Amino acid sequence: MVLNKMEVEEANNLAKKRSALNDEEQTKTGQCKRLKLSEPGISSGQSGIGKHAEVLESGLQAISSDIEGKEDVEEIDNAVLEEDEEGDGDSFANMMKYGLVEQDVGITKFVSTHQGFSGILKERYSDFVVHEINKDGKIVVLDDLSVPANNEEPSEDIFSVLSDQDKQRLEDLQHLKNKEDSVVIEVVEDTKEKRTVIHQAVKSLFPGLETKTEERDGRKFIVAYHVAGKTALANPRKHSWPKNRGSYCHFVLYKENKDTMDAINVLSKFLRVKPNIFSYMGTKDKRAITVQEIAVVKITAERLSHLNKCLMNFKLGNFSYKKYPLKLGELQGNHFTVVLRNITGSNEQVEQAMTSLRDIGFINYYGMQRFGTTAVPTYQVGKAILHNKWSEVMDLILKPRPGAERGYLVKCREEWAKTKDPEAALKKLPVKRCVEGQLLRGLAKYGMKNIASAFGVIPRNNRLMYIHSYQSYVWNKIVSKRIEKYGLKAVPGDLVLKGVTAIPIEESDVEKHTIHDVVLPLPGYDVLYPKHEIGKAYEEMMAADGLDINNMKHKIRDYSLSGAYRKIIIRPQNVTW
Repeated sequence: MVLNKMEVEEANNLAKKRSALNDEEQTKTGQCKRLKLSEPGISSGQSGIGKHAEVLESGLQAISSDIEGKEDVEEIDNAVLEEDEEGDGDSFANMMKYGLVEQDVGITKFVSTHQGFSGILKERYSDFVVHEINKDGKIVVLDDLSVPANNEEPSEDIFSVLSDQDKQRLEDLQHLKNKEDSVVIEVVEDTKEKRTVIHQAVKSLFPGLETKTEERDGRKFIVAYHVAGKTALANPRKHSWPKNRGSYCHFVLYKENKDTMDAINVLSKFLRVKPNIFSYMGTKDKRAITVQEIAVVKITAERLSHLNKCLMNFKLGNFSYKKYPLKLGELQGNHFTVVLRNITGSNEQVEQAMTSLRDIGFINYYGMQRFGTTAVPTYQVGKAILHNKWSEVMDLILKPRPGAERGYLVKCREEWAKTKDPEAALKKLPVKRCVEGQLLRGLAKYGMKNIASAFGVIPRNNRLMYIHSYQSYVWNKIVSKRIEKYGLKAVPGDLVLKGVTAIPIEESDVEKHTIHDVVLPLPGYDVLYPKHEIGKAYEEMMAADGLDINNMKHKIRDYSLSGAYRKIIIRPQNVTW
């Protein structure tokens, strides 16, 4: 994969921030290899099916590939706005000492028997570069920072024409926090151009407010007021959005060392909007450099572009206005360039492993990031949600846990364990947009007797991540059983896709299919299960967890699982190393 000029420059700038490698480290670059991969995707009609494999790549020349699939790289990380550096090795090791290992989440089988080799993946986050492949099959790149030409767009001056005091008064008016029904701004150095910029600034920065010019005692004033009174608060952006423009601003987000949901929280904080007005096709790794498409409701490209001046390790560009949002799973896949460092193994072992990856592929396990990086696995929270055990959900998210965590989270958890007072625990959190902070705000609002509603304060995608984690846990366990029982060939009773519908393989059709055609379902109320022993294995596993595989509908519709299909073996495309 070739990085575009901007990304190379960003990576180079990043490298300058870090400590330079010493001579000994530089001599190790010969131990590294580079690889490119690309995985055939599953049709975009099925949600939650493919994802990128956590591909091993080596060194200063990296392995790179396109891996297609539905939901991509996910990493659930509860801390949101704090900037992360490369990370303290001891802290990470301490955290993982209490975390999960692959066997805990069903990752136990291999597609081949060769010896393999080992290396360090993601020693630096810049060792893992992900480019989304959009629904049109194009690799997403950030190569244009310009704002679309639009006569209605205000000038750059809108960001400096208002004083901090004016901005605070206007924000209070926008949210109906002051007793007055208008804000009056005197026009100093009065010119028509200056008045125009103030009008634009108020309307652009404080959606829902309208302005007019008044003359008082020979001086000009701009008067700001609510265009629709309290009704403007329901959706203030709609009152100032041009009718001939698509309601969604699509853009490409380049980010470093932050997962997608954390990045959305940062953007929403700086734009003073709720995170749920953003949409995307899949979440990307935190410990990586990633490029993906994002859409946001009725936020102008100019406002978004202004963030390029405010935020480190983010770039926004390739802006366009469209009539539709993005949906999870719409992507065709991801293109990876991965660096593996400190390779152990002979050239022959490396060649064997890479040839196997190119020709056979890999078991399409959900990776460790799907299940969390702390001592409380996300699938346990998901299982508690499916059981409607809301006290357990609350406890799993908020209780103290072993392992390394940010200091403020440790203090917050300790306060919660001691007092069970959401307001007191919130005071220990300087960052309120993390999952813990959102749940505590919900508990403060709805009380301990309505935990389900309190949990609903967390953005929908974050909440669904927990139950998707449980589905992924089941799928991993089952695919290992399937490989152990029947090996790497299609057998009668396996499922294959015909369009978006799964059908069982009949005895007479076995020779027409290979292992690369076989899918397994993520459990749900709208999927078919294999017609052999593995179908029964689903039922037994979920029964052991106290769940009825034939009743996956939940009292709360958001948590009803319809299920989906996922290929069990993925063969990457365009693998080079």
